[in-house]
Amino acid sequence: MASIWKGSLAFGLVNIPIELRSAVREDHIKFRLLHEDDLSPVKYERICQTENEPIPWSEIVKGYEYKKGKFVVITDEDFEKAALTTSHSVDILDFVKEDEIDPRYFDMPYYIVPSKGGEKAYALLRDAIVDREAVGIGKIIIRQKQHLAAIKAVGTALTLEIMRFANELVDPSEYSFPKAHSGTPQERKMAMQLIDSLTSAFDPKKYTDEYRANLMRVINAKLKGKKVHLKEPEGPEQDDDVIDLMARLKQSLATKRGGRSTTRPRKTATRTRRTTTKTASRTHRKSA
Repeated sequence: MASIWKGSLAFGLVNIPIELRSAVREDHIKFRLLHEDDLSPVKYERICQTENEPIPWSEIVKGYEYKKGKFVVITDEDFEKAALTTSHSVDILDFVKEDEIDPRYFDMPYYIVPSKGGEKAYALLRDAIVDREAVGIGKIIIRQKQHLAAIKAVGTALTLEIMRFANELVDPSEYSFPKAHSGTPQERKMAMQLIDSLTSAFDPKKYTDEYRANLMRVINAKLKGKKVHLKEPEGPEQDDDVIDLMARLKQSLATKRGGRSTTRPRKTATRTRRTTTKTASRTHRKSA
C-alpha cells in the first residue's frame, strides 16, 4: 500500500524518518448510483448556487462561514502557516500505560514503516516500548487536521493510532444509564456464570461478515438469472412482552451447556396475573 504520510518520529533528540501506511483495509461491496430507466451511471456535478452552473475543481476554494452567508477564504498557504513545522514530524510528548487510556479515544491505526537509514533507531524505540509496556502519545497533522496519536508496538512493528481529543468525546452524563448493582445477587451470579460459559481466547478469524457473504450470493444469483434462498440463522426467540430476567438467564445457561431449553421464559407478573384472571373466569362460568 502507498504511504499516506511521510515525515519523522521524534524520540527525545532522536529523529526517525518514517512513512505511515494503512494497517486496515475496507472490504465493503461498492455500488454505483444508476438511472433506473437505462441503468446509466449518475454523474455528480459541483453546482454554483448563484450561477446555477457546474464549475471545475480549479475554481473551488475552501471557506469558513463566520456569519450566515458570509465566508473568509482559507488557502493552502494559510493551512501550512497554521501547521508550522509540526506537519512533517510526530513528537512523542509522553509515555503512558495503555490500560490508562479510555478505548473511546482510539480511532484509525496505521503502520509506522522506517524509511531508509531509520531502521536502527526504529528498532531501538520499538524494543524500549515493549520492555516498558508503554504507549507514546504525540500529535500529527494529516490532511490539514491535527490529531492526537498513540505509538504502540505490535510484534516487530510500530503502529500509530489516530486518537480523538478530549473535547471530541461525549460525556456519559448526557445520557441516562441504569445504576450499578441494580439486579439481585442471584441474577448477577447467573449473569457471571453465563459470561464464564461464553469465555474463550480471542480469535478474530472466527468472526465473519455474514451480511456481505449473503449479499454476494444475491448478486451472483442475479447475474445468473436465478433466485437465491438464504437460510435464516437461528436466534433467541423475541417477544414484545417483558421477559423475566431470571428465566432468560436460566434458559441461556441451559442452551449453552448443550441442552435446548424447552421451557419458555416466564412473563412478567402483570402478564401472569392477567392469565390467572382469565382462567378463573372460565372456571367460574363452567361451575355456573
